Amino acid sequence: MLDTVSHASETPDLEQPYPALGVKDEEYASIREILGRRPTSAELAMYSVMWSEHCSYKSSKVHLRRFGELSQDTPRGPLLAGIGDNAGVVDIGQGWAVTFKAESHNHPSFVEPYQGAATGVGGIVRDILAMGARPIGVMDSLRFGPLTADDTRRVLPGVVAGVGGYGNCLGLPNIGGEVQFHQSYLGNPLVNALCVGVLRHEDLHFAKATGVGNQVILFGAATGGDGIGGASILASETFDEDGPAKRPSVQVGDPFMEKLLIECTLELFEAEVIDGIQDFGAAGISCATSELASAGDGGMHVDLDLVPLRDPSLKPEEILMSESQERMMAVVRPENVERFMAICAKWDVQATVIGEVIEGDRLLIDWNGERIVDVDPKTVAHEGPVYHRPYHRPAWIDDVNANRAEDLPRDNSAEGLRDALLTVMGHANIADKSWVTDQYDRYVRGNTVSAQPDDAGIIRIDEESGLGIALALDANSRFSYLNPYLGAQHSLLEAYRNVAVGGAEPVAITDCLNFGSPEDPEVMWTFVEAILGLVDACKGLGIPVTGGNVSLYNQTAEAPILPTPTVGVLGVIDDVAHRVRTGFTYPGDSILLLGATREELSGSIWADAVHDGHLGGMPPVVDLAAEQALARVMQQAAKEQLVTSAHDLSEGGLATALVESALRHGNGFAITLPDGDPTVQLFAETGARAVVSLPGSSVARLEQLCAEHGVPVERLGEVTGDEACEFVGSFTVGLDELRHAWQQPIPAAMA
Repeated sequence: MLDTVSHASETPDLEQPYPALGVKDEEYASIREILGRRPTSAELAMYSVMWSEHCSYKSSKVHLRRFGELSQDTPRGPLLAGIGDNAGVVDIGQGWAVTFKAESHNHPSFVEPYQGAATGVGGIVRDILAMGARPIGVMDSLRFGPLTADDTRRVLPGVVAGVGGYGNCLGLPNIGGEVQFHQSYLGNPLVNALCVGVLRHEDLHFAKATGVGNQVILFGAATGGDGIGGASILASETFDEDGPAKRPSVQVGDPFMEKLLIECTLELFEAEVIDGIQDFGAAGISCATSELASAGDGGMHVDLDLVPLRDPSLKPEEILMSESQERMMAVVRPENVERFMAICAKWDVQATVIGEVIEGDRLLIDWNGERIVDVDPKTVAHEGPVYHRPYHRPAWIDDVNANRAEDLPRDNSAEGLRDALLTVMGHANIADKSWVTDQYDRYVRGNTVSAQPDDAGIIRIDEESGLGIALALDANSRFSYLNPYLGAQHSLLEAYRNVAVGGAEPVAITDCLNFGSPEDPEVMWTFVEAILGLVDACKGLGIPVTGGNVSLYNQTAEAPILPTPTVGVLGVIDDVAHRVRTGFTYPGDSILLLGATREELSGSIWADAVHDGHLGGMPPVVDLAAEQALARVMQQAAKEQLVTSAHDLSEGGLATALVESALRHGNGFAITLPDGDPTVQLFAETGARAVVSLPGSSVARLEQLCAEHGVPVERLGEVTGDEACEFVGSFTVGLDELRHAWQQPIPAAMA
């Protein structure tokens, strides 16, 4: 056999184009030291993608280890899989487990919005599938530049069409998420996708290549030239002012192939012919082979000539780096290969044995009769560079924190409050998102119990018992800009409240941490503070982080995005028939406010909408005990079916919660604001609060529950069923006028 590896040893001074692959000088030197020679071009390709920021977490892993301080037990039992696996797996009882995870596909979605977003959905779905679970739902958290910006009109429709098109074709309901707008995302949108899957405990699978002689099978789509260096390299670079600094091909998705791959893989699991499995995401074959081998008990040999290609002109380096979609890799015992192949043929899924598990600890790859890779897979997959990036608190943040929204003028006249309400309801971040969500199928598969615009998505897991799960995905980038520690906690707590007001018990989180360049010490400080905030909040709430994603270099030239730690919270509800919906349903119901309101206007939608983009001061105080108390009240109220609707208070405060509840079913209200400054009562974004409606016969019991848990409660008024929202003693505004202000912004901008 000709030996490219030996040739590399014999030509140590041969110049290699490692900077073009994103490899730093010191990283290239480290690769040479690990190998004891220069790398072959194929090895350099593997290291470049696997040591990229997107794949190796080289700037973040020293801080992510803090999540390991958290208990691995959820309120419903121990984690069955956690950080380090493809996705976290949570025991939800009755022999059922749920796996869920969020990931980013930000830079590819700017370069090519439709395919970038579509393949982001496809990738996270395969992560869930690789754990042995059937994917049952998706969510997304999207961030764009100003709604009226030209580039937003280019990117937003493509991203939404990509998310909807791929998920709809897979037959997966899109049960929730959010869409937000801010100048900092112009040129650098965020596309964070979450998938959730369900499995029985005994069906859990892991990405490990074990058993010498076991066969390595690549199955799914053929490998093409799309996505070479796509997510791995593109997501590890800063965009310049004119667009991405590098424009590698964005992956091209085929959801119909993915649907066949899902059903085929699930049947392979059922047939018990898979010993280890890994999905193909960023870094393609480089990732699947090195991670499987690194996590197993032996080495791996692969013959790259056997990889099915859509483009026969691809070089071996390109085959290793290609991020073509809809591919999986399985480790299969020799006696099970024939059965494996038969199942793949049944589903018209191409499958090819390309290698086997071998003795030792080497990953060996051949091509055209030459040995082109001979590495320790651990050095590729799990022992990459670790950077201790410098970080420091920005000097400018003191001036920002001193510029409090609480000091801004307030027009508390009836006309002023009425105008402020209409302005807030027409703010892009509050406005109706049905232009987006109507493009998603929310009820396919028939087990969706709640979806947008409810606070949380709820899916039935077991038809007989009614056991179900609730999910919410939230981020508050304005608060995170003002104080990243508190902002990350608010992002978590908003999702936590959304799950709780639906009647579910929050049990675990996943996160998607979106920040600017880690080479900027001020950006790095916001990242570290956000992680500390999440760790401390999870400790206080008693819930673990099951896994997630870090996305760095989200900035255009020197301007980073607002820090955006996106948090998904999983809840469990024993009987979905007891879930609580959003929206006033029955005229005559009483309206109650749960939780205490403080003078906290900084970072609020009111400050942004009424005062021309004001963003200063400090976020609201975080009270973890109050959040837990509110959650317990809402869970018990749901079990006893005391309330007919509930809505958490977050962006836009009490005013937004009341109006959205009224608009849901066209039932107006008459309420009297609590004592105090009316602007604060209407628009403060204090946490640990919810608005509920309920029949008069249930009020005393709910007040008793609140007293038992120390949750302040105040009756505001009642649902009238009229076409008006009346704030007694101050002003009245018609539902039609509110509906117009709320519904028009996105359709008008996209027209």
